[in-house]
This record gives sequence, C-alpha cells and structure tokens, in this order.
Amino acid sequence: MTPQELARIASRRTFLGRGAAGLGLIALNSLLAQRAQARGVIEPLHFPQKAKRVIFLYQAGGPSHLETFDPKPKLAEMHGKPMPESMTKGQQIAQLQGRPLVCYGPQLGFKKFGKSGLDICDLFTSIGSVADDICLLRSMWTEQINHDPAHTIMNTGAILAGRPSMGSWLLYGLGSGAADLPGFVVLTSAGKGGQMQPIAARQWSAGFLPSKFQGVKLNSIGDPVLHIQTPDGLPASAQKQSIDAINALNRIQHKTTNDPEILTRIAQYEMAFQMQASVPSLVDMSKEPKHVLEMYGANPGDGSFASNCLLARRLAERGVRFIQLYHRDWDHHGGVKANVTLKVPEVDKATAALIADLKQRDMLKDTLIVWGGEFGRTPMSQGGDGRDHHIKGFTFLLAGGGIKGGLAYGATDDLGYAAVENPVSVHDFHATMLYLLGIDHKRLSVKFQGLDARLTGISGEVVKGILA
Repeated sequence: MTPQELARIASRRTFLGRGAAGLGLIALNSLLAQRAQARGVIEPLHFPQKAKRVIFLYQAGGPSHLETFDPKPKLAEMHGKPMPESMTKGQQIAQLQGRPLVCYGPQLGFKKFGKSGLDICDLFTSIGSVADDICLLRSMWTEQINHDPAHTIMNTGAILAGRPSMGSWLLYGLGSGAADLPGFVVLTSAGKGGQMQPIAARQWSAGFLPSKFQGVKLNSIGDPVLHIQTPDGLPASAQKQSIDAINALNRIQHKTTNDPEILTRIAQYEMAFQMQASVPSLVDMSKEPKHVLEMYGANPGDGSFASNCLLARRLAERGVRFIQLYHRDWDHHGGVKANVTLKVPEVDKATAALIADLKQRDMLKDTLIVWGGEFGRTPMSQGGDGRDHHIKGFTFLLAGGGIKGGLAYGATDDLGYAAVENPVSVHDFHATMLYLLGIDHKRLSVKFQGLDARLTGISGEVVKGILA
C-alpha cells in the first residue's frame, strides 16, 4: 500500500468515525434539550408532589359569591335595610363611596348537593353533580378593588406590573412536560353579556424572568396560532434547514454577548417549528367521541368556554404545565340576577365535565382545577339591582390535585361582607398551589433589583385545611 493510499483510507476512516460521533452528539443534544425543557430549577422537589399541572378557569370581572357558592340567609332577611355602618365605615367600597348603602339580598336560591351536602346556587346543577369532588374556599380576600390591579395581583402576586405571572413561575420552577407545545397556554372566551372588561396580555407575562417562560395565547376561533401552516411551496425539511441556520447564527451571537434572550429566541424558533405539527392535531376534535362533546356542551371552533375546557383537557394530556382559561363578562354592576342566570349555562356544564372527564381518565388526582375571579361583589347596593367590586370576601372553587373534596372551607360573616373564618389571601392561595406542585414558595425566588423576588412576596401560608 502506497503512502497516498494509506492517507486516503485513514482520512476516510477519520471522517466516518468523526461523522458518527457527530451524529451521536446531535442526537444527544436533542435529548438533552428535551430533558431541559421538561426540567426546571427546583430539583429535587421540596415536597411530595400532589399536582403535576394546573387548569385555572378564570372568571374575569368578579363573580358574585352571593349568587353562586356562598348562601347568606341573614342577608336575605335584611334585604332593603341599611347596611350596618360598623362594617363599612372607612373601608374600600369602590363605587359606593358617600352614598346610602342598602342590604341587597341573594337573588337566586341555593340547595344542597352531593353526599357532602354542599350549599350551591340551584342553577349550578352540573357543578352540583360533582359536589363531592370540589372544595369551596369561601374565605378568599384580596387587596385591589379595581379590575386591572386586581387581575395583576391575582396573576403575579404583586400590585405593580412587570412581575412574572404564576404560570411563568411554575414553568421556571418545574419546567414543561410538553415536548412540542408551550408549557404555559392561555385561552380566552367571551360570554353573551355586555360587561367585557379587557384582559391585558401582561397578565401572562414572564416579567423579569426570561421571556421563554411567558404564556402563549392560542386563538379560540380560526387558526389557533397565526401563520401556523407551512407556506405553500416550502417543504418542512427546507424550513428546518432555515431554522437551523438562523439558530447557528444566534448561538454564535450568544457566545459573544451572553444575552439570555438569545437562547430564548433559539428556543422559540424550535418551538414554533414543532408547533406547526403539534397544534393542528391538538385542535382537531374529529376523533373526540360524540358523547364527550355533548358532555362538555362543546361545538369545536366556536370559541366558547365549553370548547376551551375540552381543549384544556387535551393540553393537559400532552403535558402542558399551566393552562389558563379567561371567561369574561362577570362584572355585574346592574342586573345581577339576570346576568348570573345568563352566565351559569356558559360555565356550569363545561366545568363539571372537565372535572368528571379528568377523573375518569385518572388525571384529576394530579391536576389542580381552580375556578374563580379577581374579587367578589358587595352585599349592598345603592338602590339598584346590581353589585359592585368587593375585596374582603369571595369564593374560589378548587378540585383535584391534592384538594379535599366535598368541603366548604372558611366563611364570610352573616352578610357575606368579610372573610371571618380561616381567611385566605391571594398569597396564601399561591403558596398552597405551589405546595401541591411540590414547591416551597419561600424557596422559589429570583434575584431582582437586589432582592429575592418570589410569587408570594413576603407573606403567604399553605392552607392545610383544604388538603386531602
């Protein structure tokens, strides 16, 4: 063998060996990327994990606890009489300042549901059918009496804008269980009423966390994501080559600048490409049995709360960590009886179906369901037929994920004005949610402006009385 032939063989062997190693590294990097996607900064978990994911059915506008889940016979007795000044003097009472306050009794009836005998508004027959699986947290209170700041503290634990949302904190702490979908997804729906308070996109912002942890809003009508379809004439292989080339340039830039947002940009390119395949199959309801569609009351593609609840179940099945459904039109300053009567059919059947569907799929045990808004409504009026914003007492419905079923926890006073038994703040709620997910809320923090920032701020206690 001549020296030239030996060199050629050696070069070929080197090429093949290095090429094989290179392919191995590519495969390894792909596996590591998927693993990093599934893992967060909390490892190992601080507590045994009861819930793996959260579905927050956010009723935007502030549902009246007095016409839904908190019966008040004493308030009914005092209907039309002056509200005791001892309760309201010096308090934040929104639009009611400086005017005579009159007790306004519950406008809808209540009945007992389930073996547990939970008192629930008698219009909620579907939720009543799963009464033994739910907990009514009747002693919630919050700090902000106007919609936008109340949404902000409920979502981020802070009054000021610019903090990470709770979904972003979960994604940062636990990572995503979805390989080809965002770990934090937002869906919105609008009711048939007219009180459509706006929902700002910053409510699902990542704040000062890297933007890869922000929520991704999917459209409820039409294409769930704009431009989700591959452009005509561009095969997926060519598109992937373009993305690989762009990300290679981004990695070079990251080595130079060490800007973490460049890594976010790389991840977003990759996720966008994966979503082109995963999202169409996600929203394709053609294989859902007819009885499931009927159970939810869903007509896929109509943008309703019911269809979004079914989509939430499908997102949960695919490993999405935090799913938030905003349903608007609960701001009933007038006509509270007529408006709640209008709203109940929009949410009752679908909420109960989601709970029952997850249970029969053996997923309710590790899925935390939350139903509630940013605050409650006043037990008094100014002589009209509505209720105004109220922060001192309202109700959340919880189910699954380590929550005790068939339970009414905490209480407001006889008039439904203030939480007086086992009051639960927004920070307490956040601390409990994190605990169920295996996280100590005091240890999930990020340095920001020289301080250890966290979802619960400087307060928050786990509500042990609602845990299974």
